[in-house]
Amino acid sequence: MSSSVVIIRLRGRAGGDWRIEQTLGLLRLNRRYSAMVYPYSEEIKGMIRKVEAYITWGELDEEGINMLLNRMKTREGKKIDDETLKINLNMNIDDFKQKIVSGELRINKYSKLFNLPISLHPPREGFYGKVSVHFKNGGEYGYRGSYIKELLRRMV
Repeated sequence: MSSSVVIIRLRGRAGGDWRIEQTLGLLRLNRRYSAMVYPYSEEIKGMIRKVEAYITWGELDEEGINMLLNRMKTREGKKIDDETLKINLNMNIDDFKQKIVSGELRINKYSKLFNLPISLHPPREGFYGKVSVHFKNGGEYGYRGSYIKELLRRMV
């Protein structure tokens, strides 16, 4: 199975193409600073390519999922804990984290249990580059790889 990627929306929708807004809606990234986790597949890769100028993404690991779980809430507004996961998914929190990172569990399929997408704060100390310039050119949007953890740390 493939690994998971975390996708964060960086820009709003002022004057945007309706096709891009539709694709962002399919990714459940309707607002700025919202994040979702998906297993990396050809379908997700195509959608990422289409909306690349509006998002940033990278591979998810144990440290990243810990930061995201601090922001995730259930539909009742409670933090995610062992008890909630035992009742609803019949697994403990460590198994839950491992299955998300490995791509076995798709959290987008559990919107009745979790409040999705994951809402993040604007990054502390702001962005280090322009939001309209690609990450490899000193900006913010596009593929980050493992550097996504640094941005997540500032947004949680």
